Amino acid sequence: MLSPFLAYLLSVVLLCRIARSQYSSDQCSWRGSGLTHEGHTRDVEQVYLRCAQGFLEWLYPTGAIIVNLRPNTLSPAASILSVCIKPSKESSGTHIYLDRLGKLRLLLREEDQAEGRVHCFSIQDGALFIEAVPQRDISRKITALQYELVNHRPGADPQSLSAPCQPCTDAEVLLAACTSDFVARGSILGVAEDDNQTSVTVSLSRLYRQKTQVFVSGGGRAKRWTGFVKMPRHCRVKPGEGEFLFTGTVRFGEAWLSCAPRYKDFLRVYQDAQQQRTNPCHLDTD
Repeated sequence: MLSPFLAYLLSVVLLCRIARSQYSSDQCSWRGSGLTHEGHTRDVEQVYLRCAQGFLEWLYPTGAIIVNLRPNTLSPAASILSVCIKPSKESSGTHIYLDRLGKLRLLLREEDQAEGRVHCFSIQDGALFIEAVPQRDISRKITALQYELVNHRPGADPQSLSAPCQPCTDAEVLLAACTSDFVARGSILGVAEDDNQTSVTVSLSRLYRQKTQVFVSGGGRAKRWTGFVKMPRHCRVKPGEGEFLFTGTVRFGEAWLSCAPRYKDFLRVYQDAQQQRTNPCHLDTD
């Protein structure tokens, strides 16, 4: 028989565990089934995701779900974040809206999701309201998407994955070299364009940092890396001679370019800041 104090202490511990399981900051992904809505097709379920990235998979959608995307730490900077989502090309069975204070704005129709394109919006635009499309057979319908929270460079379009096309300032170049998902020195091998983006093939002589393995080593004694960086087509990038400092973000497994000064220009800016002791970080430029 537990004493009243031990019983109270145990109840507090259990409540804390329950709260932690329901509101865990590492709840990055969600998988659910519309079959739980059988007979209650107007049900709306709340989903809370509190990570920088993750996925959602809704099998046999019926009714609707509201997906609340938030960072796992409270910060004033959280209000300027953008949310980017990338539906699976097999995603179907729903329309996706933005829900702000009960007002819905259509983001993606069911047929739009099959394109598998990335769509971004400000975190202030509201939650995702995902509504099932009424149909007789839901057995083959699955809505699936990835999401990422994005901290854009100032002046960037919150509906885009990439930075603006205009060159970075000296201060932005130094900051990008310290904080970007990838930082590398190299040259441009080729440029290819499709309907909405440009893919730049690069060869790297120095890889300072990469968040994930978007660039692969070619092996051999003269170690080099190759890969692709993406940017909007309207930036009109052209192959250029010489070496550049490539910096940018990794989104959904792809490298997106932000600041890319010529390496000799970066070196001048870096050395000037080093003399003035204003560099935000150290980079081995030898």
